Amino acid sequence: MNHQTVSTELPVPTHCFTVRLSATRRGARLARRLATAQLDAWGWPYDSDTSRTAALLVAELAANAITHGRVPGRDFRLGLTVTPPGTLRMEVSDARRDRGLPAPTDLGSGPLDSEGGRGLLLVDALAADWGTDHSDPVLKTVWCSLALGPSVSGARRVTSSPPS
Repeated sequence: MNHQTVSTELPVPTHCFTVRLSATRRGARLARRLATAQLDAWGWPYDSDTSRTAALLVAELAANAITHGRVPGRDFRLGLTVTPPGTLRMEVSDARRDRGLPAPTDLGSGPLDSEGGRGLLLVDALAADWGTDHSDPVLKTVWCSLALGPSVSGARRVTSSPPS
């Protein structure tokens, strides 16, 4: 497994995006949509493999935050960072620092017909690396990284008025 529980030093990022969202199903859905929109703005289009994989990873991390890390009245935070040589780091932080992740051997050990319990197995299978960061005294951050495919040159869209 690629799971780590240590904080790592990151290279200087080329792109950063952070947003706080309500710890609700709507907030988790919005996290996925904002992640793909941000990747599109950075040059990885909506229909790319990179965007689809990142959307799935963000969806799983956000779902865990609202299901297991929810504290009434507290939001969760989504962070996206692109660092050289082309790595996307996705972070979801929640206010339940006291709740850790299940041990890797416990992942997916539930009934085969259950609808939950496999999110971190997907993260482990799709991400290049993943782990937790407990360096904040209040927040728990679950992160994963993904090797980025090539971006599409000039993907940043600029809207303008039609000529008169």
